Amino acid sequence: MQYTSYPALFRSADDASNKKQKTYLRLTGAEYAILLLASVLSDSAFKGTTFYLLYAFVFVVSGAFLLARNFWKLQQDWYRCRALAESVKTLTWRYIMRAAPFVDGPPPQNARAEFRNLLYRTFDENRATAEKIDPNWSADDQITGEMDRIRALNLNERKKFYTAHRLNDQRTWYMRKAAENNRSARNWLIAALFAYALAFVLVLARIRFQDWEFWAISPIIVFASSVIGWMQVKKFSELAAAYTVTAHEIGLIQPKLDAVDSENDFSDFINDAELAFSREHTLWIARQSK
Repeated sequence: MQYTSYPALFRSADDASNKKQKTYLRLTGAEYAILLLASVLSDSAFKGTTFYLLYAFVFVVSGAFLLARNFWKLQQDWYRCRALAESVKTLTWRYIMRAAPFVDGPPPQNARAEFRNLLYRTFDENRATAEKIDPNWSADDQITGEMDRIRALNLNERKKFYTAHRLNDQRTWYMRKAAENNRSARNWLIAALFAYALAFVLVLARIRFQDWEFWAISPIIVFASSVIGWMQVKKFSELAAAYTVTAHEIGLIQPKLDAVDSENDFSDFINDAELAFSREHTLWIARQSK
């Protein structure tokens, strides 16, 4: 399903989460870069008032970045906006697939009313998070025409649509993200090990060339420490493992759809599948919040 076909609340929460994530990671990266610069300036090869003033200013800037990250609560807002977006997303799929509690029944507007009520309840429970969202999205539709078009499809058409645009899309996304995080974990680990090896060589070389003033050992150690800190912030290995498990879980869920031949069975299947997606995301939020 196209991004613009989702409710405005999902798109606004998703947009806010992405922006806060980028800002948080950029501030974290900038803080590491500033500390690396400070370690370079601390070397005895740099002397004079100008360098000392720049050295002091670097710590002021680093402290400002640290305060900004914590005062703005970017990480907390990032997680909460993502949780809100995913809650609305799973409600949307249950609605367009006619899964309980959005099954058809007299009168025909019951499902729409129930969806609006649950959407509002989700919004109300996350009101503090909603305050962080850009208000420009508020004028857009919460029940889009594409949502109603998909909901109007017959059972077989909805089964095919859910397989292609939810199960397959999600499984592909999790597999791709697992591979990306595994690759990133490996590359950053290699960078840290290389930095440690270089520092080891320089320390031994310093015994032989004791008259050389600038060895850059401190910056290398700070770089290695920053790499380790970045790996902890991004949680590459943990996310790779979690995404791999979820991709396999989707693969195990998908064959069950073949046995579905009634609206009631399809409703149960959708709710079970969406529960799996919600469970993975809840665990992700819990891991990230530690």
